[in-house]
Amino acid sequence: MPVARVCVDVPLAHLDRPFDYLVPAELADQARPGTRIRVRFAGQLVDGWLLDRAELSAHDGRLSYLERLVSPEPVLTPEVARLARVVADRYAGNLADVLRLAIPPRHARVEREPAPAAEQTGPGPSSAAPAEEEGWRTYPAGPGFLRALAEGRAPRAVWSALPGEDWAARFAEAAEATVRGGRGVVAVVADARDLDRLDAALTGRLGTGRHVALSAALGPARRYRAFLAASRGRVPVVIGTRAAMFAPVVDLGLVAIWDDGDDLHAEPRAPYPHAREVLLTRAQLGDAAVLLGGYARTAESRLLVETGWAREITADRSTLRARTPRITPTGDDPQLARDPAAASARLPSLAWDAARAALKADAPVLVQVPRRGYLPAVACAQCRAPARCPHCSGPLALRSASAVPACRWCARVAAGYACGQCGGRRLRAAVVGARRTAEELGRAFPGVPVRTSGREEVLRAVPGDAGLVIATPGAEPVAEGGYGAVLLLDSWALLTRADLRSAEEALRRWLAAAALARPGSAGGRVVVVADGSLAPVQALLRWDPGWFAGRELAERRELGFPPAARMASLTGVAAAVAEFLDEARLPPAAEVLGPVPAADGQERMLVRVPRSQAAALAEALHEAAALRTARKAGQPVRIQVDPQDIF
Repeated sequence: MPVARVCVDVPLAHLDRPFDYLVPAELADQARPGTRIRVRFAGQLVDGWLLDRAELSAHDGRLSYLERLVSPEPVLTPEVARLARVVADRYAGNLADVLRLAIPPRHARVEREPAPAAEQTGPGPSSAAPAEEEGWRTYPAGPGFLRALAEGRAPRAVWSALPGEDWAARFAEAAEATVRGGRGVVAVVADARDLDRLDAALTGRLGTGRHVALSAALGPARRYRAFLAASRGRVPVVIGTRAAMFAPVVDLGLVAIWDDGDDLHAEPRAPYPHAREVLLTRAQLGDAAVLLGGYARTAESRLLVETGWAREITADRSTLRARTPRITPTGDDPQLARDPAAASARLPSLAWDAARAALKADAPVLVQVPRRGYLPAVACAQCRAPARCPHCSGPLALRSASAVPACRWCARVAAGYACGQCGGRRLRAAVVGARRTAEELGRAFPGVPVRTSGREEVLRAVPGDAGLVIATPGAEPVAEGGYGAVLLLDSWALLTRADLRSAEEALRRWLAAAALARPGSAGGRVVVVADGSLAPVQALLRWDPGWFAGRELAERRELGFPPAARMASLTGVAAAVAEFLDEARLPPAAEVLGPVPAADGQERMLVRVPRSQAAALAEALHEAAALRTARKAGQPVRIQVDPQDIF
């Protein structure tokens, strides 16, 4: 097989294809598929990955030889190579960009390290009880799911975790069942704190040396060491942040992701893939099981259930009622009768009373405060429904206090705006997360210790005695024994953001915080400073994320938003974006929205197509990008398919 098919590490769309090279005789045995090589390309020495060896080449001209073999270590498995190609096509990107995300930089010293001593290869410590006798029995479909994993089958599940659930232990039990079935596992979490929890749970369940944690924050040596442990087949389980979504696990049997709605799962580098979509693609290509878990549920996971691609794993209502804290909104009529300021107060009397009662019972109190920096949005002054464009359903915005509202998507003005919910014609600026300090609450509750958890320092756990914990969303620490009260403040800062996912994100943040409270039978209280008639608040009160996700998906179908439709964002200088669209052979049903201003003096256009034409849209965008790079167009255009921040 003297011909090597190579993916050159050149980020140009018109060069997104394999190139043929000849393998020198001295490298014939070492230059195997999956190895890193160096080749001469356009007069320069560039890196590349050897994809395959062949007997003949379809190229009629003269072939160049491989310059050298960087390492004989095969770091690109056939399964990951196939996955990378599919992901690149789905996101209108280049294979080289995806491989750069999938394969960490080489660390030569780590490659030369001797193999560790023989590790345990059984299903885990003999003292561990069978997984189906553990926490999954709380869910009627849980034991069946684990049995299917242990039998080597490929069940696909969307799991709604109960309040107070030890989700890391449930993931570890699912991983153990998969390993007992003779297959491997990839599990992805959003951040380092969740990764530490899952790491500890797997160590307790499987024993030491049976899994590795893969994260970009580990540093070059540790990350590459963990990567090699997986690619060499020394461990059956790989966990990590989004860097682990391409982990080369041998005979992959289960892909799992916790809290797929967290924006940290979205890769910020081209071609901007989402960990959930990559893992679902892996499962589809490799006939692996799927576990999407979380307290909340995204519209994307709801779509999987509605189409029958995945099944729900939920607890029955009686179990849910026993585990849920008592949840109360402040905007209901009885609360307004007792406290007329509850509709506008940042901390109404109901919240004060709940905090005082918890502290008196020597229980900690969690106060969730939205972080600063959300974009201002516009809402109906009468019912506070987000204001949308009557033409494309995009979000309206006010450039100044006296300006006419204009759409962020299509840039049309909406001088005659009328609310689609109540018919109101007046607009108001929605609440933006204001800066509040822990000292303010400390003065209100003198003598009570106050802890903060946020960007500066994220606490992992706090004691179970009386104390105040002020945390931003996503930084809430776990309290020993659970919180006596959880206060969810500044709800409109989350609900009225100019974001497609604002309501979904608000509910996700609330459920994650409320899940840390004690059950209602143990005195646990949750107070949400919001109107109880709002759909996200109703879902919180009933602890029914599935209902809300179904409602959200139905609305997005009606309005043509993802995941019911496929959208692409094109960002660049105005002339470059216009030129790109002129050259793109978009599908017949494509709808172009914009332009709207973007950062750094650029503009953005959106292209929307039905899901049935998603592949055609990605192909058209990639072809247009290839035409521009082939003629060395001066101004780049950034392509993002289904971006997290559409607005």
